[in-house]
Amino acid sequence: MRPAPPLLWALFAWALVGALVSASLLPASAWTLVGVALFIVLAIDAWRLRRRAVPDIVRHIPDALPLGVEREVQLQIDGGAAPLRLDVHDLHPGAWATTGLPRTLDLQPGTSATFGYTIKPIERGDHAFDGVHVRLHSPWRLWRRALVAGTARSVRVFPNFAPLTRLALLSAEQASRLMGAHIKRRRGEGTDFHQMRDYRVGDSLRQVDWKATSRMRRLISREYQDERNQQLIVVMDTGRRMLARDGELTHFDRVLDAALVVSYVALRQGDAVGLLATGGDQRFVAPQRGMGAIDTLLQATYDVQPRPVATDYLAAASELATRQSRRGLVMLVTNLRDEDIDDLLAAVRMLQRRHRVVVASLREEALDAALESTTDDLQGAVRAAAVARYLEQRKAAHDALRSQHVQVLDVTCEQLPGALVERYLAIKRDGAL
Repeated sequence: MRPAPPLLWALFAWALVGALVSASLLPASAWTLVGVALFIVLAIDAWRLRRRAVPDIVRHIPDALPLGVEREVQLQIDGGAAPLRLDVHDLHPGAWATTGLPRTLDLQPGTSATFGYTIKPIERGDHAFDGVHVRLHSPWRLWRRALVAGTARSVRVFPNFAPLTRLALLSAEQASRLMGAHIKRRRGEGTDFHQMRDYRVGDSLRQVDWKATSRMRRLISREYQDERNQQLIVVMDTGRRMLARDGELTHFDRVLDAALVVSYVALRQGDAVGLLATGGDQRFVAPQRGMGAIDTLLQATYDVQPRPVATDYLAAASELATRQSRRGLVMLVTNLRDEDIDDLLAAVRMLQRRHRVVVASLREEALDAALESTTDDLQGAVRAAAVARYLEQRKAAHDALRSQHVQVLDVTCEQLPGALVERYLAIKRDGAL
């Protein structure tokens, strides 16, 4: 129970009566009578507030929320047998951005009210709504009573899977182009036989099936498709480098989104997709085929978080070599620095004994912005020189990997999904697996 502003004004009025009594403008009994009357009114108002039942509050919210996307939460409040005025604030996870809270409601006897507010999750994983904070106003508005109503509710925040739902409506090639992948068209070529068809202008003579041509008395071409049922394993760094941010999301959140996109495209191509998280949180998902594997990947990774620890690339390569015996395409996504190169080279050599390896090295967008900005003072010149030196060391590390026949992608978070999809499709179409 806390006093409300009207009670403070009433006490101020009582003090004013006391001042008038002190100035002999009112009899002494006036101050006593006003005090007794005020005490009686306060006691009755407090008693009535204490007797009021806690309102029933029900929260309507999905069990799963996408990261970084605003969603509406609805609160349904049932009033009691008497008029009720209350302030409502939902106890959502503290750092999430909200609009529409707190809310003040006036409920008539026997009625209920429903209102919604929007919330924007900013971190994946398991989160809890601890209840609803309610502040009841007494009938004469002299007191307020704070309490927690409703029940706690757990929700899971997943990576934003809206892009995947858009890709589901497109063909594999259209989906790849939507993600920014530049695909080299090759009509009728591949490694797996697909079908016989009439010769088309542009087909190579190697595609012509001369036996079928002699039987049909017209040119018949063999059409091939990219080999299916291959293996893609995405290795995601969950170490300290992935705690960096470009915008609202961490680098790891952007990496996870890109991993889901390339996994979706690979599943559409008929391949099996697996995943290894290493460095901070550890997680492994064995390669699976079929579009249902996307749900498996989402369920397995929604609560994986980067940690402020160093990533042991050699230990990750050893674990993957133990778990993944069949040859596949390994896409390692990290933020490579020159001090990591020795450990990473040893890990890559181990993986190359069995797998094709691609390393995607994230580049902070701030580096590009620093190089593009104009410099007109000493501090700016020093900053530009430091960025140039850092990028030079970064390039040397990438060149060391390329000397070991490792394909390296030097990309920003924004470019990562398209770059992964483009490189995956290029390797598939070249038959490099």
